[in-house]
This record gives sequence, structure tokens and C-alpha cells, in this order.
Amino acid sequence: MASIKVTKRASNIEYAIRDVIVHTQELIKNGKKIYYLNVGDPAAFDFKTPDYVKEALCKAIANDDNYYSPSEGRKELREAIAQKEKRVNKVDISADNVLITDGISEGIQMILAALVENGDEILFPGPTYPPYISYTKFFDGTPVAYETIEKEGWIPNIDDLRSKITEKTRAIVITNPNNPTGSVYSAKMIKEILDIAGEHGLPVLSDEIYDQLTYEKEFVSASYLTKDVPVVGLNGFSKVYQMTGWRLGYLYFKGEGQVISNLRLGVEKQCRIRLCANTPVQIAGAAALNGPQDFVKDIVEKLKQRRDYAYKRLNEIEGVETTKPEGAFYIFPKIHGVGSKWKTDVDFVVQLLKETGVLLVNGSGFDSDYGEGHVRIVFLPPIEELEESFNALEQFIKKK
Repeated sequence: MASIKVTKRASNIEYAIRDVIVHTQELIKNGKKIYYLNVGDPAAFDFKTPDYVKEALCKAIANDDNYYSPSEGRKELREAIAQKEKRVNKVDISADNVLITDGISEGIQMILAALVENGDEILFPGPTYPPYISYTKFFDGTPVAYETIEKEGWIPNIDDLRSKITEKTRAIVITNPNNPTGSVYSAKMIKEILDIAGEHGLPVLSDEIYDQLTYEKEFVSASYLTKDVPVVGLNGFSKVYQMTGWRLGYLYFKGEGQVISNLRLGVEKQCRIRLCANTPVQIAGAAALNGPQDFVKDIVEKLKQRRDYAYKRLNEIEGVETTKPEGAFYIFPKIHGVGSKWKTDVDFVVQLLKETGVLLVNGSGFDSDYGEGHVRIVFLPPIEELEESFNALEQFIKKK
């Protein structure tokens, strides 16, 4: 019998946010309580999908709207997205330039599949959301991190970004607000990145899924600021509308010319081969955008309280140092004992989990250069649960 060889591209996939969960299996069997501070899932805590959105989904199913929809997405939803981008982010796009995906992660996969071939490079902020790294590698490309400066609130180092552009660079990624650091980029910073992209004829991939979840700083979309640089916007319904398990996202294409047309067609063809996104969920997604939006303010206020608590409490722990997140719901502290008390940040995360049940994500999973020595912590749980987790973290560090 011939042996079956699994491809290198599949064997080498890494996704730190969920890879760490495997270490919980034996602990759960033995009855240990796990504090899940690893996954950015508001619906898993006390942030619930709005009732009118749930009702729209149930109604769609009851009405037998359970058929295949157009591969590019339902027209009603694409129009609602175009209106939302205009209303919220001042971005002018037509519904024809919106494509619906099964969550933003599928959108990342599709746009990188359309851009990357053997040896091609994608520039991304270090640290960044891991699929930008993993999918670039999956398509035989090379992910290249540009520095973000921790002491300045994790803002991009423009000189470093510029220095890393080569003839193999195919796009520049912006994640704003940033996952895992929570940084929010100023309009000036985004314009500088757009200018560099324009100088080199590169498109910008702008991941904006946390666009409405900012605190003191105002979010500004790259698509609003661009003049002639092609921008692919990536967004979705998971974080603001608490529809994480529903898997609904979108891409939109801003700009004129052959580059943006080719990218759109390259993604649309992939939409066809996977048939369509979930039809009833698309109907509910349109309802989410067209319905009342007042609940977003309440979400931001609740998150801000938890952000403030996490920032203050973590900086009180000896050996832990962190900047204050300006958006999203992550905080990315530096653990000073990594490299001495613990060999790597992975060792720190695994030992902390086994001894305390507190589950974090190693910073190196978001980039091996600029994330190493850090951990990503989700501050979605109620403050009481955060307090228990941080007390356990403090005791763990003191013991070592």
C-alpha cells in the first residue's frame, strides 16, 4: 500500500490563538477551571447578539430562505454594507464592489490567494493577526513584518516599513484597530503608509473589523483617506454585532484601474468555487446593519471599563508591563521573565495554564520578532473574572 504524504503547506499551518487550546484538554478532564482569555469572542461572555438580529435569522429560516444565494453575496446585504461604510466610516463604495465571505478569515484567505505566489512577500505590522502570516506561507509566499513601536503605543515604524519593500512585495497590510495590541492609527500615520504604497504601486489591505470599538482615539478608514492607492477593506459582523459563530464577513474594493479590478475578479472566482456564504445569516446581517445601532455605545462603554481595569491591574504586577489599548478588546503586555525564568513566551503560557488554569496566547504567535516575550490577553470577561485571572497570574509570577 502506498503511503499517503500530507502536504507541507497543511502540516506547517500555525494559529497560536487556538493552538494553545490543546493544552487544556487534560486539565479539563481533571476538573480544572479554565479562564479563557485567549479568544476574542464577545458572544462567549456577557455580550449577546441583538434580539432583532436573532429574530431576523429565525424568520429567514422559517420563510424557507435556505437556498444557495449569489456567490458574491445577496444584493440586499451588499447594499447595506455600502451604506454602513458611508455612514460609519465616510467611505464611498458601490454595492458592486462588495463581496460577502464566511467571516473575515475567509476574506483574508481569498485576498492572499489572489495576491501571493511562490516567493512573493506581504508586508504586515509586527505583531499582527496570525492568518496574515499563515496564509501567506500557505500560498508559498514570505510574510515580512514591519516594526510597530511598543514605547510609542505600537505605532508603525514608517522608516522600517519603507526599508522592507522589495521587488517581491505584493501588498501592505494595515490592521487598525490592531489585533493584538489594541493600537489605533492616526490619519497622518495611515496617509504615510498610503503614500509609500502609492510610490511602489502596491495595494493596501486594511483590516478594519474593530472599526466601531475604539475608546479615546477616533478610527479613520484607509479607504476614506486614499486618493489613488487601491485599498481592499476587510470587515465583518463578529465583533461589533456579537455574531462570531455566524461566520459573516466581507471584502470591498476601493479604487480604479486594472489592479483593483483584477483583485476583485480573483476573489470573486474563489467565491464561486465555494458556492456562497450562509443565506439566512446574510439576511440577518442586512437586518443587523439596517436596524438600531444604539447598543454599540453600550458595548464600547462596558469594554472601556474592562480595558481600564486590565491596564491598571497588569501594570501593578511586578515583571509585567503594558501599554494602554485604544481599540478592540486585547491588551499585549511584556513579560520580563521570558528569556530567563521561562525560556520562551510559549513556555510561560503553557506553565501558567497548567498551574493556574489561566489561558493566554503567546505573543510570538502574532510575529516571532516583534511579538516574542509578550502575551495577548482578552479583556472581554466581567471584571470579577478578570480579577481572579490577574491575581492568579501575579501569584504565578511571584513564585518563579
